[in-house]
Amino acid sequence: MMQLSKLTSKGQMTLPASIRKYFELHRGDKLQCLIEGDHIVLIPAKGSVRDLKGMIAKPKLAVSIEDMNDAVETEAAERAMPR
Repeated sequence: MMQLSKLTSKGQMTLPASIRKYFELHRGDKLQCLIEGDHIVLIPAKGSVRDLKGMIAKPKLAVSIEDMNDAVETEAAERAMPR
């Protein structure tokens, strides 16, 4: 489906209604803009961070902030040592 759109003096454009309807886009929706060679690709940015809930299992063993800080400090010290 090829549609023509025109840029305004402010660099804005209106997506044709048929494209908005096809992708179920509404006022305030966001689009990711990518450059691929000599093309501009617009990808609907649907969903939210909340949609990611549950994708990563909870750890079997709880770790305190202090333990995490100690682990980061130890790892940073080891990486700083010359080999």
